Amino acid sequence: MGISRIFIINRGEIATRIIRTCKVLGIETVLAVSEADQNSLPARIADRAVCIGPPSAAKSYLNIPTIIQTALSVGADAIHPGYGFLAEVPELAEACAENNIIYVGPQPDHIKKMGNKLVARSIAQECGVPVLPGSEKVSTFEEAAEIADSIGLPIMLKAAAGGGGRGMKIITDRSTIKTMFESASAEAKSAFGDGTMYVEKYIANARHIEVQVLGDKYGNAIHLGERDCSTQRRHQKLVEEAMAPGVSEELREEIRSAAVKLAENISYENAGTVEFIYDEDEKKFYFLEMNTRIQVEHPVTETVTGVDLIQEQINVANGEKLRFTQDDIRFSGHAIECRINAEAPEEGFRPSPGLITTWEIPQGPGVRVDSHCYTGYTVPVFYDSMIAKVIVHGDDRQHAINRMLAALDEFKIEGIRTTIPFLKEILKDEDFASGRVHTRLLEKIMA
Repeated sequence: MGISRIFIINRGEIATRIIRTCKVLGIETVLAVSEADQNSLPARIADRAVCIGPPSAAKSYLNIPTIIQTALSVGADAIHPGYGFLAEVPELAEACAENNIIYVGPQPDHIKKMGNKLVARSIAQECGVPVLPGSEKVSTFEEAAEIADSIGLPIMLKAAAGGGGRGMKIITDRSTIKTMFESASAEAKSAFGDGTMYVEKYIANARHIEVQVLGDKYGNAIHLGERDCSTQRRHQKLVEEAMAPGVSEELREEIRSAAVKLAENISYENAGTVEFIYDEDEKKFYFLEMNTRIQVEHPVTETVTGVDLIQEQINVANGEKLRFTQDDIRFSGHAIECRINAEAPEEGFRPSPGLITTWEIPQGPGVRVDSHCYTGYTVPVFYDSMIAKVIVHGDDRQHAINRMLAALDEFKIEGIRTTIPFLKEILKDEDFASGRVHTRLLEKIMA
């Protein structure tokens, strides 16, 4: 039988993205919207939009009982969570299984295991994937101080149950461990309902390299290459690219193989991303975490491989075998993605919601824009500030940078402030242009 109607429980550009693939596959779409999103582009292009609650995410996009009840009432065969919100919440996948709804994502067990950073770390160790020097869980600042003494400063305190930079602190001075530990643990408790912390060696000269993997229920697992996501501000990615620049072919293969080994070890199903930290000084890579969902930056992988990752997610959820072997995956050229946020960079990245009075997207060969906005759309105050992603494809990295600069020049948004001017500064930076990207590059540019 297969999936004929998908309930999409997300908003913004990812909702638009999922709807477009469903249309191509001949699958009917029902979109969950909050009261604040009833006039968004995805609400307009879905076959049907159903309001599931007020603007507050806790009362709409995060409300599992309402979501399941609505999915059943609209006769959906499947639920696609997108990214963010409930995308890495095992309770949603479990609720789907209990109600005979297909969950377009991995098994609940995979979400649980890889969602807990300590469990994920031990799984990586078991299958021979290198992990950073660090600890099991730490319950007190005294324990954290002991570990700091044994592995040496600087260290990073991390929340076992979360990500996105919350509950994360870099410690360079031993005297600050107590206050930093209490602050990070409280932040983790507030964000994830779990204040458990652990400690890892902090790599100052680091790059963030991640590998896209796909697995099916028949034990097949492949990679679709790596992405460099080092250009970040406060652990939030702004520019992503495929493939990672300035990496030896030998290292590239090692990182890709490590990601597949991890996916095979847990018999991973669906799309996932294995993230690594690469130490530029030591020339070594270490496992960071695994994201058990589609990533914001998945389009750069689609661009260099020609594979529609949303389609593959749906196929695997449908019980199908992967349509590709590793040898079938071919890489072409270079892709870059810039996240456009409704923020004022010159005012400390202050959010800039409001009415969009002009919206003219860039066009032309090798340019793609994923968005949920249009002229006359009001960017709400309630959610993430990302309003679009510009993705370009070039013959090589320099060609892609030139094409991105031209696209950003052409992108006209009025009525709200955006990060476009700041993104252009990044692309013109000498270090970025030469491929010397690292996680502290934005600090340097902003300084």
